[in-house]
Amino acid sequence: MRNIKLTIEYDGSRYQGWTRLGKDESGNTISNKITEVLRKMTDEYSIDLYCGCRTEVGVHAYAQIANFKTESDMDIQEIKHYLNRYLPMDIAIIDVEEVPERFHAQLNTSSKTYVYRMTIDDVPSVFDRKYTFHCYKIPDKHLMQQAAAELVGKHDFRNFSTAKKTKSTEREIYEIEVYGDIEEMQILIRADDFLHNMARLIVGTLLDIGLGTRPKEDIPAIFSGTKNASAPCDPKGLYLQEISY
Repeated sequence: MRNIKLTIEYDGSRYQGWTRLGKDESGNTISNKITEVLRKMTDEYSIDLYCGCRTEVGVHAYAQIANFKTESDMDIQEIKHYLNRYLPMDIAIIDVEEVPERFHAQLNTSSKTYVYRMTIDDVPSVFDRKYTFHCYKIPDKHLMQQAAAELVGKHDFRNFSTAKKTKSTEREIYEIEVYGDIEEMQILIRADDFLHNMARLIVGTLLDIGLGTRPKEDIPAIFSGTKNASAPCDPKGLYLQEISY
């Protein structure tokens, strides 16, 4: 069996995330669209596609990583061209690589990085409105950076997640950067892993602090459970930027 690694770029606007299982199970997912084409390409119905990070509903990816095993003898370029020919135009395979048998896109990750993009102006841009969150007021970047510093390190992030059943809710955030100018700001979060909705709840809380609707001192209170995190940010501005191995 060959082990094939894919680097995938996608616009998550019209999909139910990377995958949707359980009572909300849906076929309208990124993984399902790719798997359907892989089965057609290889004539192997039992193909399993593993990803580095399960993005949520409406979230995009600059570089999602996935792998699958196949007995097909198609060369790398043929696989890339076939997938891009038959996939919807909002999903693109930007790289295909044959990797060692033991490589697993989900189990071998060392870090995952999300970036959140927001524009600031009196009038939202007609061209950016689908892929950035719009702020009418300039968030206080300094306050957001101070609050972000409280999140860096190893913590129990159960109160920054909507996961109902998780064995462990301890994660480690390696860095959070808040940068930009008066026209566009970005929040970058790099961690060993993310709980369900963790990135969106962190961004939503930092935005509320930057906009002055809650104090930066709320971060320890959210960890302790005496206060709740803010509502999750709008997913259209969130991108999976990188997965490291």
